Amino acid sequence: MRKQADLVRHLSDKELLLNIYFTQFLIVIVATIASFLFTGHMFGFIEMPSWSFDMTVVFGFFFGIVVVVIELILVRFLPRSWFDDGGVNVRVFQNRSVTQIFLLSLVVAFCEELLFRGVLQEQFGLVVASLIFAVIHVRYLAKPFLFIFTIVLSFSLGLFYIVTDSLFAVIAAHFTIDFLLGLAIRFGVLKNR
Repeated sequence: MRKQADLVRHLSDKELLLNIYFTQFLIVIVATIASFLFTGHMFGFIEMPSWSFDMTVVFGFFFGIVVVVIELILVRFLPRSWFDDGGVNVRVFQNRSVTQIFLLSLVVAFCEELLFRGVLQEQFGLVVASLIFAVIHVRYLAKPFLFIFTIVLSFSLGLFYIVTDSLFAVIAAHFTIDFLLGLAIRFGVLKNR
């Protein structure tokens, strides 16, 4: 975790954003390749019925708000050190405009949910997709509370996907979580995340 934090600390703002967007591009490439391997179609995830855009999207935003409220309550009552990811999230969001946080949150939510719910969960189930989601957030591996929180969040998003059968709803939830927490960091509500 410290290694990643040190790397991020030495990147310029432009390099940091390029790294984040490049990582998300790689996630879409992996999703496309995996979709081809598992379904025989490069964009098999697009043909799935889980692209419904209906009231479940509203529930996605509500789900995201509930997660953020829970996290803000936990931050208030638990030791601050439990939430310290080495300053990576602060570095990512602290000096961004609201528009940049919005766009970054949207891209991350779309790309990650496409791979983890749209491809991996569809092929391997909730448990495998959720555990892989938690593990790719490597900076949390050395922090037991953050890692457990990420696993619980991932399982929750996976269950929400099962209940709604809508990738848009899960993308909306993931976006809302990242966007609101990004704003909380940007405006000083969360200092060590």
